Amino acid sequence: MSDEPFEIIGADRQSPWLIACDHATNRVPPCVGGGTLGLSDEEMSRHIAWDVGAAGVTRGLAEHLGSPAILSRFSRLVIDPNRGEDDPTLIMRVYDRTIVPGNRHIDETERERRLNAFYRPYHAAYAELAARRRDTLVVAVHSFTPQLRGRQVRPWHVGVLFDPRDERLSRPFIDRLYGEGDLVVGENEPYAGHLPGDAIDRHGLIPGRPNVLIELRHDLIDTAEKQARWAARLAPLLEGARTGAGL
Repeated sequence: MSDEPFEIIGADRQSPWLIACDHATNRVPPCVGGGTLGLSDEEMSRHIAWDVGAAGVTRGLAEHLGSPAILSRFSRLVIDPNRGEDDPTLIMRVYDRTIVPGNRHIDETERERRLNAFYRPYHAAYAELAARRRDTLVVAVHSFTPQLRGRQVRPWHVGVLFDPRDERLSRPFIDRLYGEGDLVVGENEPYAGHLPGDAIDRHGLIPGRPNVLIELRHDLIDTAEKQARWAARLAPLLEGARTGAGL
């Protein structure tokens, strides 16, 4: 297995789409705590460590849209590529009521090491892929847990996160999701918008690229069959949004 902190699929594909999966895996590389953050396999299988099912949907979308894709190869608990470098949640010590032993006493030296080993190479590769065309459209694929501990059940099937500064792609995509007729759609749900310095901010908003972040409830994409079905469903909606908006 490659030691690269990212995987790129279809780098030579010519589509204007770029699909990204920031939380593709729950893998802890050997150079971090010998491959463990001190959590059980059960805890590492939870959403706190990765976005369940998102990688499979990403691969499927890239295939349907004829586009490249980039996927992380390190757990979000190692370091979160969907946060700015100065974000206090960049390396989580506690997540959804779970203490992360391997992060509990992390110091500035280890933080910088993880930035250089994982975070910065991932974003450098992402930036290179995004810059391959002037008309790149960025799609980020994420998943969310149906319920955080002690919180209300989340009703949405799919959420779309966007910044009001640029709704060129997100708004027509949302309209097409509503048009499906059988989906509970969340606009900036289950989270609100984007954070300064996050992946869409860096590779979409700041460079001026049309962008959309898709959040799928992870019980809907927890098998390969479900992931393939959602990829096949979302791809024509994205393409319809692009062409309808003249992008």
